[in-house]
Amino acid sequence: MIEADADETQRRAVIAGCRELSRLALSHGTSGNVSVRRDARSFFVSPTGRLYESLEPQDVPLVSLEGLWHGRCRPSSEWRFHRDIFAARPDAGAIVHAHPRFATALACTGRGIPAFHYMVAVAGGADIRCAPYHTFGSQALSEAALAALRDRRACLLAHHGLIAVGADLDGALRLAGEVENLAAQYCAALAIGAVELLDASEMTRVLEKFRTYGRQDAVDPDLRHGGERLPPQ
Repeated sequence: MIEADADETQRRAVIAGCRELSRLALSHGTSGNVSVRRDARSFFVSPTGRLYESLEPQDVPLVSLEGLWHGRCRPSSEWRFHRDIFAARPDAGAIVHAHPRFATALACTGRGIPAFHYMVAVAGGADIRCAPYHTFGSQALSEAALAALRDRRACLLAHHGLIAVGADLDGALRLAGEVENLAAQYCAALAIGAVELLDASEMTRVLEKFRTYGRQDAVDPDLRHGGERLPPQ
């Protein structure tokens, strides 16, 4: 019973993630897909061609790393890169694939997102790569995506969209939103004129700072904690 409850919780999480793609305008219709790792050998992934608002937990199939699926609905046509990312990346707990406006616009010109802004480091490196085009759902696309994700948590897919990888689904969704925001900013900068990029040494410093970014135990030699109680005025 506990295992069944855990499976239903994960299936519901996939449905909630799909609906969040729509709410955040990261994908239109059923063009995106979402997955969560069940265990070392399998994952739940959104079904193919189903309207997100109509999904029920039993509609979310389970897929093994060997390509065996269970459930009443066939898995997303992009199941291959979900499988291959989970197999190659033990740090991946969830994967989001989407077709947001600005990231897809860049991808349709073959562009990734370079170090025009320090927040590019949120994806784990000094840039966000764009994988070359391959037919959707193909093994060739999966292999290209894996290469673009090397040492990264996000990438663009040429003439297609983006992939974001997280330790959990909330993290993957947040990263997808960050990448789309960066893509919008980069498109705006390109429209104004030539875009200056941060150099490699600065991005190295930024990446080092990102190791503790947002952590409550981060060390800053010039900052001291005076306790939770506020001092008198």
